[in-house]
Amino acid sequence: MTMIDQKLIHKLVENGVETALIPGFIRSLVNAFLINPDMSHSQANKRLKYLGWQDIEIDYHTFVLAVASLETKGLKNLEYKSAPWYIRSFKAKEPPVIC
Repeated sequence: MTMIDQKLIHKLVENGVETALIPGFIRSLVNAFLINPDMSHSQANKRLKYLGWQDIEIDYHTFVLAVASLETKGLKNLEYKSAPWYIRSFKAKEPPVIC
């Protein structure tokens, strides 16, 4: 897991995403970006609400971290993968400590 991924997980927890739900949330982000790779921060939040994440609104910093994380993995490579692709690399039982 990269430093970007660790920071993203930390920010998602700060934004109210439960640790156990992070892989599914990331999967929803991937789906949203596959539909519109150039979407803005506000469009991403609207899309996530449409996908069922009504209680979660990510801030701009978290959005930028998510974009960076997905770009380093190659968005096209993530197409049609289920949530387990992220679960395998997601080992945190608690949010990581970022200094």
